[in-house]
Amino acid sequence: MKISKEVKTGILVLLGIVLFIFGFNYLKGQNLLSSSLTIYTSYNNVEGLVPSTPVTINGLQVGKVTSIGFKGDGSGILQIELSVDSDFKFSKNSKAELYETGLIGGKAIAIIPAFDGAENAQKNDFLEGSVKPGLTALVNQRLTPLQEKIEIMMVGADSLLNNINEVFDEKTKANLRASFAGLNDVIQNFKNTSNSLNSLMASNEEKLNNTLANVDNISSNLNKTTSQLANANLEETIKNLESTIQNFNNISNKIKNGEGSIGKLLEDDGLYNNLEGASLQLEQLLEDMKLNPKRYVHFSLFGKKPKHYDAEGNEIETKD
Repeated sequence: MKISKEVKTGILVLLGIVLFIFGFNYLKGQNLLSSSLTIYTSYNNVEGLVPSTPVTINGLQVGKVTSIGFKGDGSGILQIELSVDSDFKFSKNSKAELYETGLIGGKAIAIIPAFDGAENAQKNDFLEGSVKPGLTALVNQRLTPLQEKIEIMMVGADSLLNNINEVFDEKTKANLRASFAGLNDVIQNFKNTSNSLNSLMASNEEKLNNTLANVDNISSNLNKTTSQLANANLEETIKNLESTIQNFNNISNKIKNGEGSIGKLLEDDGLYNNLEGASLQLEQLLEDMKLNPKRYVHFSLFGKKPKHYDAEGNEIETKD
């Protein structure tokens, strides 16, 4: 059967139209030969997101962004159409997270699957959209409070510098210069003193060595003395001392109780009175001997008889 030129031309035109439609949809990220799952999500701002941007699950690309447009309700919210080619099943409660792929790599969408036992996502289902803060947003979050603190610090530093300029007037500066000059003199004097001290130590090095040797000997002798004291039988000495103190206490108690000669002498009032009387009489006797020595001592070269006196010192006449 012979095919006419018109039929061949129609077939070629139809094939061209089919190839054009297929290629156009392929360039848009749609594969007409695959059973892809079309789902939707929405964001307030999708800066950096373009059609054909990859859609991933756990880092694996499973589809593409097919279209981006306004939702059409006057809210300004952007609706994103996603085409998922994978057979991986996930819940309709999963989220579509918008994230940055890098510093200059634009943005992509990651499906965060939810395994909550709910119904699997079907064609034309709507997933809740979320935005993951990127590096730029995190840097801005950190830099904003830091910038505020730097501004406050700069204001404080400016005030401090102004106060310093007010304090350090010409008079204060002159005083500081004079103080530094005086400090230089002090340092020079200290240096001279140090040199003098070095000279003194150098000239008396032998004496210092002898002194240190003597100190070393004294320390050695002290160590020996300490060792001897440590090795001495201090315990026995202390016991003997305690025994002596106990004996002394016993003697003291006996004297206090009137026992023994010393105790009776101290505690017996009669003995004390007798001794006091005897002492008085002895004192009177000595006084009388001084006043009337002839009454007690008599010398006679010619054989005279001694005279006799009474208790009051009167001479008593005696018969021959």
